[in-house]
Amino acid sequence: MNQHIGNLIIRIVLGVTFFMHGLTKFQSGIDNIAGWFTSIGLPGGLAYGVATFELVGGLLLILGLGVRYIGLLFALVMVGAIVKVKWSAGLLGDGKNPGFELELALLAMGAYLFVARADGFVDNFLKEKMSKKN
Repeated sequence: MNQHIGNLIIRIVLGVTFFMHGLTKFQSGIDNIAGWFTSIGLPGGLAYGVATFELVGGLLLILGLGVRYIGLLFALVMVGAIVKVKWSAGLLGDGKNPGFELELALLAMGAYLFVARADGFVDNFLKEKMSKKN
């Protein structure tokens, strides 16, 4: 029971965090984000995919659908963010730029959901439906 509550807390916090990051990207002007992606050597179009995934993936986590795989994909996105954007500033930052401690925590949360075989409300509902059919 306690593990389920812990999984729920991590799932909801991670889902809300990514949902809000995706929403903010669209609200602040996704074209600006695409320009920033281009300025750091990434394809500008990737910004649209990342923002959409953050928005939709965050919502799916909140609802509890595809929890393990969304968690894994968020962890991989954070690996990319750390390596491509934050690594040079170090874990805690360099005085000018923030470090990658937040991204590392989000990576760990996503990885946890994957390795702990965490699931959510909709995942459990679908499992029950499938087991009743068999």
